[in-house]
Amino acid sequence: MDAKEKPETTSSQPPRRPDCIKCFDALWFCYSPFHQMQNYYRYGEFDHCFGKWGDLVDCLTLKTKRVAEVEEILIARDKAKPHIWTFRTVDEASENWWRMYKHLVMFSAPMPGAVQPPTKSDKS
Repeated sequence: MDAKEKPETTSSQPPRRPDCIKCFDALWFCYSPFHQMQNYYRYGEFDHCFGKWGDLVDCLTLKTKRVAEVEEILIARDKAKPHIWTFRTVDEASENWWRMYKHLVMFSAPMPGAVQPPTKSDKS
């Protein structure tokens, strides 16, 4: 390959383009008997696959836009996502824990020395 044949790259990363084949494969799998039976077994209803349709349509819509627009849209989406490691204060974590697991603690027999749910007077 000559120096003339090598493509020139202006940045270290190639422009990001959505991959619609992955969206189509996910939609195709969503309608498979395996996935539908698995979803019915787990949740008691069949999967309607609306989210997969939305992802495919969104991907195809992005394909019709210019590269600069797509880059801006994808960067904005990445910034809008909450970070996976968001931290909570001790009070927020405690309140969230009780909101999620209160039903398990309330129906079990109280153990000596067990932690009790926070009351309204404790928060003051």
